[in-house]
Amino acid sequence: MLFSLPITLLIALPAVWAGPIYCTLKPPKSAVSSGSNSTGGGGGGKGNLTDVVATGWFAGWHGASYTPENVTWSKYTALTYAFAVTTPDSSVLSLADSNEAQVPQFVDLAHQNGVAAHVSIGGWSGSQYFSSAVATAANRTLFVNAVLGLVSKYSLDGIDFDWEYPSKQGIGCNIISSSDSANFLLMLQQLRSQPAGKNLTLSAAVSITPFVGPNGTPMTDVSAFAAVLDYIEIMNYDVNGNWETTVGPNAPLNDTCATIKEGSAVSAVNAWTAAKFPANQIVLGVAGYGHSFLVPKASAVGPSGALVMNPPFTASQQPSGDAWSGDSTVTSTTVDQCGNPVGKDGVFNFWGLIDGGFLTENGTAASGMVYTFDNCSQTPYVYNPTTQVLVSYDDARSFAAKGQFINDQQLLGFSIWEVGGDYNNILIDAISTSIGIVDVEC
Repeated sequence: MLFSLPITLLIALPAVWAGPIYCTLKPPKSAVSSGSNSTGGGGGGKGNLTDVVATGWFAGWHGASYTPENVTWSKYTALTYAFAVTTPDSSVLSLADSNEAQVPQFVDLAHQNGVAAHVSIGGWSGSQYFSSAVATAANRTLFVNAVLGLVSKYSLDGIDFDWEYPSKQGIGCNIISSSDSANFLLMLQQLRSQPAGKNLTLSAAVSITPFVGPNGTPMTDVSAFAAVLDYIEIMNYDVNGNWETTVGPNAPLNDTCATIKEGSAVSAVNAWTAAKFPANQIVLGVAGYGHSFLVPKASAVGPSGALVMNPPFTASQQPSGDAWSGDSTVTSTTVDQCGNPVGKDGVFNFWGLIDGGFLTENGTAASGMVYTFDNCSQTPYVYNPTTQVLVSYDDARSFAAKGQFINDQQLLGFSIWEVGGDYNNILIDAISTSIGIVDVEC
């Protein structure tokens, strides 16, 4: 069904660069008919956003196996290159581990296709020095200048802040402070106030609960962040994994019906909107991957032949994930940047499940596999009874359910981690079709 709507530019041009005219994807009528207004990052003054945000993260470190030329650019309004990481020097951001030489090609192809080009700062292993970078007025100035330097160097249209996490430990050796969230806001306000920052698209990849306040609990009022950010992307994935004792959904849409409530898109949107962040400035983060577990057949498959929900797994025998997981290089002496031992993560991208024989090329369960769709979490599981590997992941059906949720809640759009995880656009097409994205106008 076609929707004929007035179209506004999704991304205003940064002051430091005169770029192309951007294309916009049409949203469903329900997303703009409620009368609610998104100011697009009030400090930016870009006016109401009536276009859906269809975006994702491009992981720069995959090298020749997935390059900017592999992206189907017409599916997106913006894409974000990951990651520039924080360093001990607040004036320096590093792309050294993310194939920095590829960034100009990424930006050029984005602009040739009318897509906004962003860079994400931080990530799980790149947030170590966020706290110190925003801790003082002097450091905030250095950091803001570093951000704007990155924008100018690569003609970027936006910056995504993926701090994992303000006032809460992430990888294990991040500098943290009870003032992190307050200082993060001060930095964002300073960045937005700069002439070169006024019209940048600023976003933040966030947890399923609001930023932590000085008392160590989620803040009850984050409206000040909504005034300087265009949107947040709620990272509704890694909700369950091999750090738990039983198998659970990686990216549950809902958990209100679950016996064990670890979080979900439903609870996350409720939490952020209750903390006064507008729904129409929320982008739902969706997962193009899943987590694997070794589960003996007696525990995985019930008497009827159907998969058992939330079975225990053998943690000491983590299966290897796909080629991008890096599990083939993990040894007993492998450590992370904090010096902590690193085991296999067992992650399968959607394409990896096809490559690994779990799914067919159309994304459905392969012959001999046991499949179920959990109606509570609205996510699938697939099990190989021969290898005893069970995977919690997302497929076209679960992406379509999330697209419907985005419409129902009148959210701004979606962002997929990661763009290269899809196969033949099966996932991106499912969520876009569900939302009602049918056309591009420039």
